Formats: sequence, structure tokens, C-alpha cells
Amino acid sequence: MKIRIGHLSTFYHTAILLMAEGTVDKQLGVAAEWRLFGTGPAIVDAFERGELDLAYIGLPPAIIGIGRGVAIKCIAGGHIEGTVISSTARYKGFPEMQDLCDILKQFNGSKIGVPGKGSIHDVIIKDCIGKCGLARDIEIVNFPWADLVLEAVVSGEVSAAVGTPALAAAVKRYAQGRILFPPSKLRPDNPSYGILAHDLFLKQHADLAKGFLELHEEATAFIRNRPGDAAKIIAQYIGFIDEEFVMDALRISPKYCAQLTDAYIRSTMEFAVVLKRLGYVNRMIAPDEIFDASLIRGLHTAHDHYGDGISL
Repeated sequence: MKIRIGHLSTFYHTAILLMAEGTVDKQLGVAAEWRLFGTGPAIVDAFERGELDLAYIGLPPAIIGIGRGVAIKCIAGGHIEGTVISSTARYKGFPEMQDLCDILKQFNGSKIGVPGKGSIHDVIIKDCIGKCGLARDIEIVNFPWADLVLEAVVSGEVSAAVGTPALAAAVKRYAQGRILFPPSKLRPDNPSYGILAHDLFLKQHADLAKGFLELHEEATAFIRNRPGDAAKIIAQYIGFIDEEFVMDALRISPKYCAQLTDAYIRSTMEFAVVLKRLGYVNRMIAPDEIFDASLIRGLHTAHDHYGDGISL
């Protein structure tokens, strides 16, 4: 038997550690078929075609898919507050400018680059510029891969980037840029990514889903408690990034845990409201349509660790 797992290029997801060590194959005794996607919405499409059993994905794309009938559930967390606004050093940011709307006003008449339409980053920035009354003044440009957002910042095609801590670290390094607003202040507790499972897989192979979550939880603890070792494994596996680059991304938003906390779920449901307002879904999606927390809450009985940060 094999488990078909979708993942993104986001290197601080536990997928990279599990792939690098061959953990799923060794510990669960099944073949892990890992499949890389450019964006969360593309993963949802693959679920809809019946091509995946599990996946790493931000919650807004999952909600959009559930709204159109894709049979998936979020069965674990992974990371929160993983959306970061960054740009070149010519723009001011926090703490010189305290108000997010004032920071965003600097981009009137300009473009901001964001990964795929419907991604968590896309939804957050569109909600922000809408609340600031800037939707007509700032153009959001969606890219199929985060690497293309970085290239657009370097070339000047866009003036700012909104995406993962890894993208922000890349903007800092390769565009001599900076983070404009702390991710913890942008949208507290936002569900950066979770583990999604196809309903049929959960029904037929709950034992394998539980086993996978045990490995996922161990890997999140490894990132928190031994970030230097994790960075070394990740850098060696990927091959074209160094350990310090990985550590920089981990420091930007160091909130890792597998638990589905009340705050995680509450923030997700706030996204459901925003998705309805933006027209991504045509009805409100209920929590029990999105989450099945039974497995992870049975495994993770201690307090959650999102607020613990990483050991430095």
C-alpha cells in the first residue's frame, strides 16, 4: 500500500523532514508517494480528482474546496502566523510606522506579489487592503510559485511580496529587503498550514492517518527543540539553500505545533467569513465541515506549543 501526500515547497513544513529521513516508509511500513504543488488551491484540485490521501495546505484554499464539495477535513495543525509582508529597504515598516494601513498606503498605484489566488496569503492581503480602503489603489498580482514572487520583487515588477517566512527571508537576502509588519500582528493565530485528509482515506485507513500524525507531531517538536539540526537536514535535502537561510525563516515566525487549538479553529472560521465576503465561497462553511480534531487531540494531550517558539 502507498500513501499519496501533497506538499508545497515550503521547507519548514514537516514534509521536508519526513521526506529527507524516509520516515513514513520506515515507521509506517507503507510507501509514501510525495507530490509537489505550487499552491494550496492546486492541492485542493488534486484532492477533488481523487489523487491525494493527505496534504499540507493553508486553510483558506481548503475551505474554498469544501465549499464546492471536495471531501476533505483538516485533521491537524502545523504552524500559525505564517503570512509575512516584505519589501525592499526603500519602504518604511514597523516599528517606524505602527499602523498597517499607513504602511500599505506606500504602495498606492503599485503592485504587490502574492502566491496563487485563494491561498491564505492572497486572502489575508486582499482583506487588509479592503479594510484599509485601498482595494482600488493597489493591484494584487498572483503567481503560481513563490519563487516567481521573489523574482518579481528583485526585478521591480512588484513593489512588495506577501507570502511565507521563507519568501520574506529570500526578499531580505536577495533583494536587500525587510519585513514591513510582524506576522504575529498581521492576523494573530492564522492557520498557516494544517494536515488535510481525504474523507475516504480517513474512513478506510484511520490507523494510517493516526500513525502519520504521530510522525508529524514528532517532527514539529524536532523543529521547535532542535532547530539547528532541523535546518541542517532541510538545507542538505533541498541542496540550494544554506542552514542560516533556513534558520532565518524559522526565526521570522517560530510557532510550530500539530495541535488544533480553539484559537486556530476560531481564526479559521474568521477566514470563512472573509472568504464569503470576497466571493470565494457562496455560503458559510461550518466548523464540523472543515475539522476533524479527534485524532490529533487523542495524540496530543499536553498543552499546545505554538507559543513556545524555537530553541535558540
